[in-house]
Amino acid sequence: MTDHHREALIPEVLRADDGEPAAVLRAAPQLARFAVAAWWRTAEWSIGASLSTGSRVFRGVISGQSPTAILSSLGSELRANARHLLGIGESPLSAMPGGSVLDRMVPPSPPPVQVTVVERPLREVGAELLRRSSDLSHDDDLHPAYARILSDLAPDEARILRMLYTEGAQPAVDVRTSRPLNIASQLVAPGLTMIGAQAGCRHLDRVPAYLNNLFRLGLIWFSREPVTDRLRYQVLEAQPDVAAALREAGRGKTIRRSILLTPFGEDFCSVCLPLG
Repeated sequence: MTDHHREALIPEVLRADDGEPAAVLRAAPQLARFAVAAWWRTAEWSIGASLSTGSRVFRGVISGQSPTAILSSLGSELRANARHLLGIGESPLSAMPGGSVLDRMVPPSPPPVQVTVVERPLREVGAELLRRSSDLSHDDDLHPAYARILSDLAPDEARILRMLYTEGAQPAVDVRTSRPLNIASQLVAPGLTMIGAQAGCRHLDRVPAYLNNLFRLGLIWFSREPVTDRLRYQVLEAQPDVAAALREAGRGKTIRRSILLTPFGEDFCSVCLPLG
């Protein structure tokens, strides 16, 4: 093969700027790094498109431009060529600075809506309550908390309230370890009752949680006083859970308590629950 034929095979990009061989040699390492980055980011483009822009790449490297700037310029040029070949005009959004394909696909977010909440001063609310209390024409038959309390009750809790209202205070016992003079006595099982079974609750294992919720709502009270009928404690202390707690305590003992409705709970039951 003659020198003339070999020269014809050399791409134009390599024959450009023949008068500056030293600059080409100095740029050789940077050209190699750029070739790897360009191959990774533009592998999907055709060989023809790469050759058509090779002269621009070479001159950019010789002039000292960074690969990022050169690739950004090439990307814009290739997108413009693709739109031209497909006959697609440039949209207003794509012409904006920073416009991208995602900018054209995703609509802009609407501006945030600011909601201004005007809260009445607490003293003003209190003054309104006092004004209503002195208004003889204003009739408050129901406590305003009753509707909220009903939404905070489980069905089994309604059964417990109805049973406490119709049958009165119920016995409860705490099981403690027995020590001389009650020194260093430890609580083994608190608040054991038969309320769940007597009220017909479906979930007996949830009765302690039910009672805690009713106490939180101000409907029941855990009293330290026992009920008047002491025989009811004998029936309670014979239950399996109480007997198991006494065995766990060793020489254990029971402390007799009671659970009853508060006056607020009694009024709630009389107003909100069918008691017949």
